[in-house]
Amino acid sequence: MADFSERLSADHIAMIEGQPVFFTATAADEGRINLSPKGYDAFRILAPDRVAYLDLGGSGNETNAHLLADGRITIMFCNFQQPALILRIYGTGIPVLPQDDAWDGLATHFTLLPGTRQIFDIKVESVQTSCGWGVPVMALEKERATLLKFHAKQDPADWVDQVAGPATSIDGLPVRQTDRFIAGAFPPGTETR
Repeated sequence: MADFSERLSADHIAMIEGQPVFFTATAADEGRINLSPKGYDAFRILAPDRVAYLDLGGSGNETNAHLLADGRITIMFCNFQQPALILRIYGTGIPVLPQDDAWDGLATHFTLLPGTRQIFDIKVESVQTSCGWGVPVMALEKERATLLKFHAKQDPADWVDQVAGPATSIDGLPVRQTDRFIAGAFPPGTETR
């Protein structure tokens, strides 16, 4: 049975902090629904009604385009250990880019990683928990360092044009692009393969 609340509770926060991966879903009025897995130490709870996550350059920038077009976002956490639990955060968000006035204050909550292109700032509108009994029990072996290594070796002069992401979504929606390369080092303990 699903339970809803308007804000994140201490129990919700404890569950979130124990998860090595989360999933984001966004959509616009028309076109494809975007669903993305996220890893690394990239998620922050700023307040019971506000969360954010760090986004690195990748194969596309659908979340940015969808938030500009529609604003809605769902974030899902699954407890792959015991007890079984699924937690969804429903809210609205905005992309905050390094050139934005809000960047400096928001970025202080994160260790910026190579390839950082934006932070998604999300207002929590509701939180849902459900049983998760159909989710398997799994253990994290390690984080993949491939994306960090890729970005760390990029030429800062070329990164924005070549790597930061396309100017439109796969459905042709506009994307706000970063205008700068964020330098950064590998976090301690990061594997090299």
